[in-house]
Amino acid sequence: MTTPKLLRVEGFIYLALFAACIPLANWLIGNVGTFCVPKGPCLVPVWPGISAPSGVLAIGAALVLRDLVQRRLGVSWAMVAIAAGGVLSALVAPPALVAASVAAFVFSEAADLAVFTPLQRKGLVLAVVASSIVGIIVDSALFLFLAFGSLDLVAGQVIGKSWSVVAALPLIHLLRLRDQRLNVSAA
Repeated sequence: MTTPKLLRVEGFIYLALFAACIPLANWLIGNVGTFCVPKGPCLVPVWPGISAPSGVLAIGAALVLRDLVQRRLGVSWAMVAIAAGGVLSALVAPPALVAASVAAFVFSEAADLAVFTPLQRKGLVLAVVASSIVGIIVDSALFLFLAFGSLDLVAGQVIGKSWSVVAALPLIHLLRLRDQRLNVSAA
């Protein structure tokens, strides 16, 4: 297989993983945590004394994967993945949670696009970090407000999602180095 074909396959792998993160996060919120709020989310600790809905780690990974989908396949494929993730979420989560999740992803995708796209040619790690910060804040605030009518857990959401982004940075750096070696540009 030629390099462009391999990179496209790589993009579809990122797309599948990204789409899977959405229902995974929505399932986690209702089923896994150290404490489950009655008629609310299940929580996990993300920092001493700070908790967040348990889906935060999956969503942090999703934000990085969304950037990789955008880089390999383009923005339209990222939107397809959001829609697919929403459909899959409907199988494992209540409708209100699915709607909040999809709305948060669409709006955070728009914010991410405004940051990631112009920065990606300057450096993939910089683009992922900057767009993830913006995406984390938009996604967290909108999701919590729509899903639970409160922003009480926003600090935990931001911290929890940030852990996933930080964990992904070494891999992102290696991908950038490989792309430079292969003389591959963004999608």
